[in-house]
Amino acid sequence: MLAKISSGKSVFGVLRYNKIKVDDEHAAVLYRQKMFDSPDGKLSIKDCMDSFYPYLALNQRTEKVVFHASLNPDPKDGLSDEQLSEIAQCYMQKLGYGNQPYIVLKHSDIKREHLHIISLRIDENGRKINDSYEAARSMKICKELEDEFKLIPLKKGERQEEIPIRKIDYKAGDIKHQVGDITKAVMNHFYFQSFGEYRTILEQFNITAEEIKGKHNGILYSVTDDKGNRTGRPFKSSLFGKETGYEALQKHYEQSKSSVEKKMIKEQLCPVIAQSMRQAKNINDFRLLLKKKNIGVIFRQNETGRIYGVTFIDYPNRAVLNGSRLGKAFSANVFNDLFNSPHKQNVISRQTEKRQPGINSDSDLGSVFGLLDIPQLPGSDYEEDAFIREQEYEAKRRRLKAKKKGRRL
Repeated sequence: MLAKISSGKSVFGVLRYNKIKVDDEHAAVLYRQKMFDSPDGKLSIKDCMDSFYPYLALNQRTEKVVFHASLNPDPKDGLSDEQLSEIAQCYMQKLGYGNQPYIVLKHSDIKREHLHIISLRIDENGRKINDSYEAARSMKICKELEDEFKLIPLKKGERQEEIPIRKIDYKAGDIKHQVGDITKAVMNHFYFQSFGEYRTILEQFNITAEEIKGKHNGILYSVTDDKGNRTGRPFKSSLFGKETGYEALQKHYEQSKSSVEKKMIKEQLCPVIAQSMRQAKNINDFRLLLKKKNIGVIFRQNETGRIYGVTFIDYPNRAVLNGSRLGKAFSANVFNDLFNSPHKQNVISRQTEKRQPGINSDSDLGSVFGLLDIPQLPGSDYEEDAFIREQEYEAKRRRLKAKKKGRRL
């Protein structure tokens, strides 16, 4: 079972979004604790707000008062509503929210049914609930619940909040959510220092991206087929939250640069590539040699076969680096001369004679990151995140308008 926890400022926004899902018959209330019951058994925003108000009134200092969790058991578990409800209660108790008012809803708006739990981070005495190491505690609790309820366990590496990555699955449908999951996971898992490097790693999952610059900078994401041709309509990055937008990418470039330098990833990668350059008989042989070291290489070639770009994907270190970033010895022109020139051996000895400092090229680089073999799991509900941000913006706008009106009076 995978759990994802988030915080927020707008209690109303979270409730309003879930109310829409209930009204559209894409969600249903499973359980309430310390909450007023609605006559029709459905979700009532007024009843929920009345239930939460005594807690909120005691603490107006805490900014992010909303506790929001999604629980995602494996569909093969075949759990009844009663079992899902019991699992949610046990989860909240173990995490430290067992005495809080909260409501549990089952969502069926995507292929995999999952639970949403809405509560507060303020207790009945007005104190903020301790959320230290909450993500780590949540992962441990999920493992305990798998054992207690005999649930299908997640595979190794899947218990993180980050979403596992695989190529776009057209048959699975819900392409928008797949694009959102993949782009967010790439941001969480990989170091890259330019938009070109970001786009290169996305293309491995049948997604491409385009920068839109002007009065408002943005990113457009499009799905591609296996040949790289775009299919369907593009998606604005705003559909997936700020995590994959233009500003987030600028910050990611700087953070990646610092991490790559700190971990000495270039110094580790260069000797491995240099050795493969000396051993490779042709471009396909070069790819295979690097693959054995868990390194991917993407060449960009024109119609005549000339290599004009090269990017390396270091899966063990989860780094995407253009050849030119590694140094002149690994630029596109060098590889073009290497594989498209009859004087191959001269090119190799000239460019790689001076070995780069770093690890021994025969050393173990670790196991490859299983990009295409991990089943996709649901992550953030991007529509919900966008809706809540809109609600928060409108509330802020109304407060400012009322404040200005008061000043005029």
